[in-house]
Amino acid sequence: MSHYYTNDPDLPHDEQTFSYDLAGQRLQFTADNGVFSKHTIDFGSRVLIETVATQPALPAGALLDVGCGYGPIGLALAKRFPARQVTMSDVNERALALAKRNAEANQITNVTVVESSVYEHIDGQFGVIVTNPPIRAGKATVSAILAGAFDHLVPGGQLFCVIQKKQGAPSALKLMQETFATAEKIKMEHGYYILRATK
Repeated sequence: MSHYYTNDPDLPHDEQTFSYDLAGQRLQFTADNGVFSKHTIDFGSRVLIETVATQPALPAGALLDVGCGYGPIGLALAKRFPARQVTMSDVNERALALAKRNAEANQITNVTVVESSVYEHIDGQFGVIVTNPPIRAGKATVSAILAGAFDHLVPGGQLFCVIQKKQGAPSALKLMQETFATAEKIKMEHGYYILRATK
């Protein structure tokens, strides 16, 4: 059985291309079998993008999208903040190949796409880390993404994540509060929590 958080290059292809308005810009995406939410931008990612894109003051520095899939979050924010360098990481090679193609299709050049399980191949520190974590990969993976962000943020840097209440948002918030100087729920929409932690 193939999941979007695993790597299965032998999965048959069934590409879908569609356009979507994110953070005030129309972007085009190609998705495929074996990637998360292949027919449209999922609701959680949309709420996360809009929340981060409309923050009154984001910490300065590069941005990291952990578990980027075919790229909607990282690419929308790269387009919204063209002066920032954006790193997008995932463990799924098919998703990473699509993310690169989607960056080219939208003429977004301030992105780097990296194969990495959690922070394994992530270098440097970031002003902002965003994630719509792969809930189905299990609590250990999600916790590693949230707690591990601390070491990859500059002082004062911020982590933003989206998690459904029923999929563990309250315990994720508790973990973030134990790890970071401050952590809070800054938005709730249709059962999705946007959580923000500050180093």
